[in-house]
Amino acid sequence: MTKKLLHKTSKSYLLLTSILLLISAPVFYFLIQNLYLEDVDEALELRKDEFLQYSVNQLKESDIPFWNAYNRDIKILKNQSIKTDTYFYKSYYDSLGQENEPYRELNTPVFIQGKPYTLSVRDNMVESEDLILSIFSIFIFLLIIMLIGLFFINKRLSAKLWQPFYQIIEQIENFEVDKNNLPQLPDTDIEEFRKLNQSIEYLIQKNRAIYRNQREFVENAAHELQTPLAVFQSKIDTLMQTADFTGQQSEILNSLNDSVSRLNRLNKNLLLLSKIEHETYDQKQTLCLNEIIEKQLDFFTEQAHSKKIHIKTDISEQLFIESNQTLAEILISNLLMNAIRHNVKNGQVLIKIMSNSINFINTGTPQALNKEKLFTRFSKINPSAQGNGLGLAIVKKIADLNHWEIKYFFSENKHIFSVQF
Repeated sequence: MTKKLLHKTSKSYLLLTSILLLISAPVFYFLIQNLYLEDVDEALELRKDEFLQYSVNQLKESDIPFWNAYNRDIKILKNQSIKTDTYFYKSYYDSLGQENEPYRELNTPVFIQGKPYTLSVRDNMVESEDLILSIFSIFIFLLIIMLIGLFFINKRLSAKLWQPFYQIIEQIENFEVDKNNLPQLPDTDIEEFRKLNQSIEYLIQKNRAIYRNQREFVENAAHELQTPLAVFQSKIDTLMQTADFTGQQSEILNSLNDSVSRLNRLNKNLLLLSKIEHETYDQKQTLCLNEIIEKQLDFFTEQAHSKKIHIKTDISEQLFIESNQTLAEILISNLLMNAIRHNVKNGQVLIKIMSNSINFINTGTPQALNKEKLFTRFSKINPSAQGNGLGLAIVKKIADLNHWEIKYFFSENKHIFSVQF
């Protein structure tokens, strides 16, 4: 399954931002918690220094119970045998909240009237945790908003930046080397797209030059072959009518005559393709397809009978088309000839007209044909069959010229060629 380049870059960006969010969130929470803890420890240190500077020298042992009663977060405790400042977490029961609450506590040794005591300075961490969570939530919210905003901004900018590329692709897809509709590549100030435009223009010019040379060669060769082939055919006909030959000589002459006839047909088909490509048959008129089929049937019925092939028609519905009459007759005759030539003995051909299409349904080989090569020049359905491999290529060219659609199907051991008007 293919993916658009824009979708792939957007997906990579989204994955990167998700990873960034997952990493930055806990890191930010840890940093905020440590910063706040440092501030709490500094506050505890400051309160300890204030006590040592202003209160400890004025206190007596008898004042300790009163001090502890009136100071909630600074207590004078019995000696805990500590030598230096000690920071730690401890939970205390809150009678108002009726729950244990976490505190950050500093214990330090003090002396009152020469006797050792332990000073306990603490700070309630409930509010600090709520503050940290609030800051963390706001950070995550803002980060998500920022990442979403950047994602859509990046997507929009990328779509705008890649727009010339998609326009170039569209122009190339619509380009046909045998048409005069040169692709109009968009102007862009992006260096890479400019180089792409230059490369495409160079390739188009080179391919058009090659195509023109090939077409001119085929046209010139076909025109130059007309006279020699006509003379050759005439000489053979004259020779066959004016002289007596042995059986072997007659067989050789008949073989030569068949070969010249095939060369004549090939030459005419090449000239026909050349004329179609030059849009020589550009005069269109309203035609009744039913009438064209009825005229063609008189000729092809005899060929079908010689191969014991039965032709059936379902053309009760009138179908009118806009086309050049010569091309319409060639299209019908080529499809009908194809259905007869590649049929089997005692086979059938059904010509069916519908509201906007005509179908040629015939028996034949019990397997589907190669669709990729079916309408290419000099591609034969059956290599041993007669024909030059240009019949269906001409049909495709006529369909393209009139903006029709030719399709091939294989269903119930029958081959179906359908022209959609």
